[in-house]
Amino acid sequence: MKSVELLAPARDYVSAVAAVDYGADAVYIGGARFGARQAAGNSADEIARVVDYAHRYGVRVHATLNTLLLDSELADAEAQARELIAAGVDALIVQDMALRRMNLPVELHASTQMYNRTPEGARFLAEAGFARIILERALSLEEIRAICAATTAEVECFVHGAICVGYSGRCFLSRSISARSGNRGACSQPCRQTWDLTDGRGHRYIAGKHLLSVRDLNLSGRLGELLDAGVTSFKIEGRLKDTGYIKNVVAYYRRAVDEALAARPHLRRSSVGESLPDFTPDPAKSFTRGESTWFFDGRRAGVASFDTPKSVGEPLGRVAQVLRDGFRLDGASPSAESLAAGDGLCFVTAEGSFGTNVNAVVGDVVRPNRMEGIAVGAAVYRNFDLRFNRLLERSRTRRVIPATATVELTQSGIRFTCTDCEGVTACAERSITLEPAKNPEANRAALRTQAARSGDTIFAVRDVEVSGAEWFVPASAMAGLRRRTLDELLQARLARPLPHRILPDNPAARYPSERMEADENVTNRLAEAFYRAHGVREIAAPLEFASTTAGHCVMRSAYCLRRELGQCLKEHPTLRGDLYLEHGAFRYRLDFDCRRCEMALIDCRSMKK
Repeated sequence: MKSVELLAPARDYVSAVAAVDYGADAVYIGGARFGARQAAGNSADEIARVVDYAHRYGVRVHATLNTLLLDSELADAEAQARELIAAGVDALIVQDMALRRMNLPVELHASTQMYNRTPEGARFLAEAGFARIILERALSLEEIRAICAATTAEVECFVHGAICVGYSGRCFLSRSISARSGNRGACSQPCRQTWDLTDGRGHRYIAGKHLLSVRDLNLSGRLGELLDAGVTSFKIEGRLKDTGYIKNVVAYYRRAVDEALAARPHLRRSSVGESLPDFTPDPAKSFTRGESTWFFDGRRAGVASFDTPKSVGEPLGRVAQVLRDGFRLDGASPSAESLAAGDGLCFVTAEGSFGTNVNAVVGDVVRPNRMEGIAVGAAVYRNFDLRFNRLLERSRTRRVIPATATVELTQSGIRFTCTDCEGVTACAERSITLEPAKNPEANRAALRTQAARSGDTIFAVRDVEVSGAEWFVPASAMAGLRRRTLDELLQARLARPLPHRILPDNPAARYPSERMEADENVTNRLAEAFYRAHGVREIAAPLEFASTTAGHCVMRSAYCLRRELGQCLKEHPTLRGDLYLEHGAFRYRLDFDCRRCEMALIDCRSMKK
């Protein structure tokens, strides 16, 4: 039976524990260096703690080493990889093929930074020994289905969170503006800045808008289609998000995944344990730039967030009336009584977006901290729900593994056996002379109650069988034996190795092209050796090392600004001629490839107009 995984981000040990407790089947976490999020690094000792906690439930731990490597870093990268393997991680997520050449005894996953968007590429990676391929976000369901059919590797797909507007691993926009490179784990996110759309000759069509900022992904309603396409890992983005986000979003997707699996008996979840959150999860109440299915149903408009790159939150409606010190929402909106003092509000108008806090709610009148800019018709969002966030802070959801127990009594001793839902068993015995029970049935009931007390362990003993109830057992003796058994059951679970697919590199595998371009970034001798061994004849100097990106394409994307503005070149646009994006001294010509339905940014700061 094929297993399916809900994969959650973890910034550190605390957020990893939250991800596990609220239902993740696997977590991904960064090591000390060489991860695509420099601000989310962890020591090998910290990751070993994560592994110890996660493996109790059969939850896998994937460590990220998904940046490009320099020749001078290869020894350090290998040392860190081996430290992480020694810490017990179940897989390494990598971008640089140097790690494939290091003969690491671990499962390897091809990061989305490898630009994984074609069946040919996916087939090659599986032949080259990658157990899993993490897809580019900008794929349609049909494209995902074709990739799954083409490869023997597992396929992992992002289902929630922030979206990179450019193709992963091929974006140099941050590198063109600063020394910070997205391929080196330090993206400055210039795509979230304000940009002017111009004709390159001084005329501005649009000024000061977030023209490259796109909404966040939410495919929670499409998980069944992804399962049917062949996807086996659902990935939540967010290694820089707080613990409240992890609790809320993971709990929400746990329920969604379980519902999809219930309709597909040939599939099962990859870990065990029940997580029953003590709140109703709602991803709209955590950080969100607004929801989108991106290009899951094909390339279309309506995915951008021009007004703000920040969290807007859940939509409440529009301002219907403005008073001297407050406002009313329109009749179609939820009652203002759902708001509370301390909530955060975001208003979006034609002039832009701004935020404030709720001071008070009196009847149907919302009294905010400030009134500036609030106008009739403004869209209103709640981007901080005080009461909900307090629920998250107070939430103490525990993940428990169902188990059964048997208590066998004789005059000369007690035998206690506990078996979990996966069939793992532990047993403890004690020799002790027992006295006859005055009331065997009452004794049987008491023994069942005592045996089911699992305390603060990870087990929930649901069914207890008692034989020999005619012998009375002191409560202290029963408690001690129960603790020993449950501790041994935990150790038995930890002693079981999780399944891994550590695969060899097939030297007969051929890379889909005999030439690698500058944006494919072969940055060290081991990666070059890998590609040449797989049939590549020409390897261009990596753009990552170029002294300037002027004249180069610094971003290619399935996102098209013309399409978003209703100016698609295939549909009678009114904006003619070249278009440029400008921000201060930086200027990029927009190149539109209508055959591929793609947009590219060409760095033209030193080029002639």
